[in-house]
Amino acid sequence: MVSQRGRYHRYTYSQYVAIEHDSSTKHEFVDGEIYAMAGGSEDHSALSASLIVALGAAVGDRPCRVHTSDLRVYVEAVGLATFPDASIVCGPLEQHAPSPKATALNPALLVEVTSDSSEATDTGFKLDAYQQIPSLREYVVVSHRERRITVHRRTADGWITRVAITGGRVAIETVVTELDVDAIYRQSSIT
Repeated sequence: MVSQRGRYHRYTYSQYVAIEHDSSTKHEFVDGEIYAMAGGSEDHSALSASLIVALGAAVGDRPCRVHTSDLRVYVEAVGLATFPDASIVCGPLEQHAPSPKATALNPALLVEVTSDSSEATDTGFKLDAYQQIPSLREYVVVSHRERRITVHRRTADGWITRVAITGGRVAIETVVTELDVDAIYRQSSIT
């Protein structure tokens, strides 16, 4: 929202929480700004669903739960409240007390499916922000442009990145599985 002097209005986190409480639209909170979450494309929805199915099957009997984009994640280090396309929380969910219900502090894995409007944020700002979550083991980015899955993984020596493209597979250590790129993209029109 722009004020009469051309400056952007900055919100407090408690103002954001109040807006979210009464809103039928999901919003992200980034550094005092509130952004409405746009609806995704059919391919975006299908890719998110394919990932959730694959990750859900891999969880098995582990003490982990796969979540859809309805689970908000709060990144304390940067004051980011966001709705990843999918996430996994292992063990009890650590709720961010000032936030609305279903706001996790402790995801083990996060997934973002890119779009024209989100690609730069998903591979830049969110990558940097998510890497500051102490519990996070892996961040998975699924491309909307080509059949490509990128996994950023925390190791004892820092973060490493693995990429798989058409015909390939990439390991997901959080739930000890591999994602088959062609299987994930099977129901999409992306070639």
